[in-house]
Amino acid sequence: MAAEQVESKRERQESGHPIELLSPARNLECGIAAIDHGADAVYIGAPRFGARAAAGNSIEDIQKLCDYARPFGVKIYATLNTLLHEDEREQARLLSWDLYRAGVDAIIIQDPCLFGMELPPIPLHASTQMDNRTEEDVVRLNKLGLKQIVLARELSLEQIKAIHNAVPEACLEAFVHGALCISYSGRCYASEYCFGRSANRGECAQFCRLPFSLEDTEGNVLVKDKYLLSLKDMNRQAHLEELMDAGVRSFKIEGRLKDIAYVKNVTAAYRQAIDAILKRRPDYKRSSFGTSTYTFQPDLSRSFSRGSTDYFLFGRTNDMADPDTPKSRGRMVGHVKEVRRDCITVSSTEVFSNGDGLCYFDDDGKLQGFRVNRAEGNKLYYNSPLVKSDFRIRKGDRLWRSYDKQWEDLMSGKTAERRIAACFLLEETEQGFRLTFTSEDGTDISKEFAAEQQPARTDQTTSIKEVLSKLGDTPYVCKDVEIRFSQPWFIPRSTLTEWRRSLIEELSLRHKSPCVPKDNPTPRDFTTLQSSAVTPRQPLMTCRFCLRHAWGQCKKEHKKTDTGNGRWRDPLFLVLSDGRRFRLEFDCNKCEMKLHATDRHNI
Repeated sequence: MAAEQVESKRERQESGHPIELLSPARNLECGIAAIDHGADAVYIGAPRFGARAAAGNSIEDIQKLCDYARPFGVKIYATLNTLLHEDEREQARLLSWDLYRAGVDAIIIQDPCLFGMELPPIPLHASTQMDNRTEEDVVRLNKLGLKQIVLARELSLEQIKAIHNAVPEACLEAFVHGALCISYSGRCYASEYCFGRSANRGECAQFCRLPFSLEDTEGNVLVKDKYLLSLKDMNRQAHLEELMDAGVRSFKIEGRLKDIAYVKNVTAAYRQAIDAILKRRPDYKRSSFGTSTYTFQPDLSRSFSRGSTDYFLFGRTNDMADPDTPKSRGRMVGHVKEVRRDCITVSSTEVFSNGDGLCYFDDDGKLQGFRVNRAEGNKLYYNSPLVKSDFRIRKGDRLWRSYDKQWEDLMSGKTAERRIAACFLLEETEQGFRLTFTSEDGTDISKEFAAEQQPARTDQTTSIKEVLSKLGDTPYVCKDVEIRFSQPWFIPRSTLTEWRRSLIEELSLRHKSPCVPKDNPTPRDFTTLQSSAVTPRQPLMTCRFCLRHAWGQCKKEHKKTDTGNGRWRDPLFLVLSDGRRFRLEFDCNKCEMKLHATDRHNI
């Protein structure tokens, strides 16, 4: 029966549209964790020229990740997605060859100058930094040979459907989880302008996570010291099937700067969600092999999150941003029941631990936090006495757990194992015996062994199955051993062990062979180059998110022309704490908001 299950898995792999769960890796350890927890593909930063400069990795580590991924059919994508200076282009070209020789399956790019270079025969993917948000964009990129295109995060389900219908042969990749940039990716120059750190060079200083005041044309303060540009994090777990039906084939988790606990938990959560869909939708199939088992229950509420939004998937809403804090609050765990000098009592059904981190909002609306020194049931003792002026927690305050000690301890250990279902067939031949290994990934190895056929005095079935089932630290798990003998034969356990090892060693050699892509997209006619230089009249940001809409001041939804009754008067300005002002422009025909500099002074 188990052999039939292995075969049925292989049959499912041969039909239907392949669906890819694409997870982030800041380093080798995170990449291996992503694979173990169910990723079909992993994207990781190259040593240089990645859109997260702080997440670069050596070629040696990338090769190790490729070797680990190959038995599972997991693909490794390296990011080379920054805009390049002229004197860096040759370095980037040589680096692409290093990545190719390391076994990388594709390179994610932003700068089209790479098209005109002598690159290795490896697929190129269009980074979201290329601002891929129209049918025309995707059609052009597909014609240029980019078979996988990362869509702009701002697209609605209907827009994704339209793009898929326009170019059904392109593999569409879409973000489904993680942090959001308020500007269209590749169209943000605020960090470079203010801090000299270009987002298009992998050095974003997170300008959008700063507090601003909003003023009207007369200098009236409409909103004071709020995180007006800080978006919540994306969470589209509930809409994966709709995205599949719209044409998305690769589901991307943001997080190349996130820690390993985040990668484990979020990957596992989306793996389970996707598998539930694939189980009842034979028109879709998984794009890699193996089954992951977990020592924990995946729970997205326990990982870093600024709150959740599906972000334009079903149109514009006014709850995409969180003006109160750009930080992760964690799970809501209850409210303060009683306050004493050295402890608080919490009304909650949660279990608290020594070392938990909790947070609350003070009277000024600022997020404050503290560490639990000792937990005795719902009575929590903290490190600092409540008399301190910066610790103003009160009865009735809501509490969030920003650091869960028990959860972090759990996630720091081994939390998953991924294995590929396989089976053995042992049968007799004229000269001895034949051993065949078959697995769900399509692997089929058969070897004949010359040996004397000695009749067995007792039934050897149990012993044979026990020996052949021992696959140790290989990525395989034996689900069945079938024996086809005309009569019981005796085979020493040591001999069976040697035969099993022989097949596994041959299998290992196959996996070590470089996985060389046959496609060689080398388009030469993409001449529209992007520039990271900031020009005086160029918007620092171009956003689909709109502050007017978010704060109930949308001119389309409110047709009145009067400016009374608290209505905002244009032009509006965002003002930093140092007094610098940024003018807001609202293009209501396109439903876009632009942010402009009003001076040339850098911080």
